[in-house]
Parts: sequence; C-alpha cells; structure tokens
Amino acid sequence: VQLVESGGGSVRTGGSLRLSCAASPYMTAVFCMGWWRQVPGKGREGVARIAMDGERTYYIDSVKGRFTVSRDNAENNIYLQMKDLRPEDTAMYYCAAAPAYICKSDLDFREHEWYYWGQGTQVTVS
Repeated sequence: VQLVESGGGSVRTGGSLRLSCAASPYMTAVFCMGWWRQVPGKGREGVARIAMDGERTYYIDSVKGRFTVSRDNAENNIYLQMKDLRPEDTAMYYCAAAPAYICKSDLDFREHEWYYWGQGTQVTVS
C-alpha cells in the first residue's frame, strides 16, 4: 500500500495549486480517499474526502467553494484543486485512505478511521 503526494509549493494569497496523490493499484476503487493537513504544533485536520465512485464528497467549512477533490480510478490518482488560497491554508498536506463506509456518512473527520497515509507535500501561502 502506497500513497505518494505531489504538487505542493509556495504561492501568493489568492493563488491556486493542484495536489496529486498516486495510490497503489486498486486503492482508489476500494477505499474512501481524503486529504488532510497539519501545521507544526497542531494535530492533523481532515480537509476533503471522496467516495469510491466519486459522487459523494465532503469538505470542511473553511475550504468549501475553494477546494475541489476528485479521483481518477483508472489511474489510481486523487487530486485536490485549491484556489483562492489563504495564509491559513499553509500546512503539510497528506493523502489518506479509509474504509469505504466513511465516505457514506456526513460525520466530521476522525483520524483513527484513516488507515493509510502518504508522506505529505508542503503548501505555503504568503
């Protein structure tokens, strides 16, 4: 099982970035996939998640209307398109996978439910 993030970088406030997550074969077709972020000294925060079929998504309030999560099961990739970035979006962003039923609920993110994690990609907004 492997999750590898890419696409992070430094942008100005109001800018855009697109994060990618390359998953092991079949992962995106089996798991609920999501993006989390973490700033130094704080716990990880779930940001967005997407169901196996891509038809059900969930976002935290602070990113609604600015971030879009998508998936390409044929390529085993997950994406996070981020626009109108703000300094408070600065964090290490992680791709993660959880059992499929997680994406069927409207409950808030709970870290212990997410089994697999990537190494992260840094996003800095100034």
